[in-house]
Amino acid sequence: MDAFAGHTGSWTGTNGFRLMPDDPLQDAPAGAVVRGAAGGHLTEIAYTWSHPQDGEQDGLLVLGAGEAPGTVVGLWGDSWHQKPEPRVLSGTSAGRVLTVSCTYAGDWGWQVVVDASDPEVLHLSMHNVIPASAATDTMRAGPYPAMWAPLRRGA
Repeated sequence: MDAFAGHTGSWTGTNGFRLMPDDPLQDAPAGAVVRGAAGGHLTEIAYTWSHPQDGEQDGLLVLGAGEAPGTVVGLWGDSWHQKPEPRVLSGTSAGRVLTVSCTYAGDWGWQVVVDASDPEVLHLSMHNVIPASAATDTMRAGPYPAMWAPLRRGA
């Protein structure tokens, strides 16, 4: 995919993780390897991160252009977030920022954002989306960042 031109290779840094919106982000090492696949029609992002209690985790995000201009489709699997089935994602691209989402557990949602707009940084973020049906006075409906990983070129 054109959005990742210049971003193939290895990336390292940290991820901030939190389970609930009021929890502080807990930092841990993270990394990713970005590569083209299927003749350049797909992009694979294989990533690693660490959960504060459950330790090292890994995931795979495969992205490609959708049928309509500006749309993106993907397949996402993560050793902590989805067990055992992967999720099919759909969304949009705005330049080098891709946003894809899916639902789980009824009307809860995940939103994954890959920002390749900076040639020196690959931003991966995952947002849990609280449905209106689960919102409270202290936990409002909508997305909140559950994981944030700004990654830089690495070995």
